[in-house]
Amino acid sequence: MMCCLQGNFSGTAMLGVLVLLSLTSLVALVPSHVPCRHCCDPLETPEGSGAQPPTETQISHVPEIRTYINMTILKGDKGERGDRGTLGKAGPEGPPGSRGPMGSKGTKGQSGLPGDPCKVQYSAFSVGRRKSLHSLESYQAIVFDTVFVNLDDHFNMFNGKFLCHVPGIYFFNVNIHTWNFKETYLHIMHNDTEQAIVYAQPSDRSIMQSQSLMLELKLKDEVWVRLYKRERENAIYSDDVDVYITFNGYLVKGSAEGN
Repeated sequence: MMCCLQGNFSGTAMLGVLVLLSLTSLVALVPSHVPCRHCCDPLETPEGSGAQPPTETQISHVPEIRTYINMTILKGDKGERGDRGTLGKAGPEGPPGSRGPMGSKGTKGQSGLPGDPCKVQYSAFSVGRRKSLHSLESYQAIVFDTVFVNLDDHFNMFNGKFLCHVPGIYFFNVNIHTWNFKETYLHIMHNDTEQAIVYAQPSDRSIMQSQSLMLELKLKDEVWVRLYKRERENAIYSDDVDVYITFNGYLVKGSAEGN
């Protein structure tokens, strides 16, 4: 029984000695001459206090206090949008895109302004003859002595021929009065080619005869009326009082050649 008590006492005493030595070593590490300071105290010693300022060694053992602010909890409201910056330089041109689908048909546009009236071309004539005419040994071009209309002098009053200045489609008409007991025989000529005939058989009564046609003319073409030669005894009648013989023509539609 005594042996057990001695053993327990010896172990307890040994443990107490070890704890005492540990505390002694910790106390030895802390300088006994360093005064206790608060973190809010000034580092320098106030004048007149009689205290010695701390040395560098003492200051180095003062724990450093760092303030950490959590910025996430200090986030404010969203600010207003700033002014638009200046426009930067244009970048390089990109490759062309693919062709898009065809759009819907647009509405009809307004009518354009009238064309230049100077581009509208005209040609017309109407002439008459106040003298009778009998056939000769050769063909005769009927020459007219009365002008009703002759735009730009396209009809030549000296040779009785219309000269085409505006190519296109023309309408022509001839009116004559026959002579009693004589044949009437005329041709409407296109250059040197007969195109239509004006004819009346001999009769004891004179009558009015007429012929009309349309011709497509080129520039410088001629249209005229020809009286047949004497082998067919013929004549046309007129007098100084009334006009019995007339020749008329006008442009119906100009061709692309004349535009």
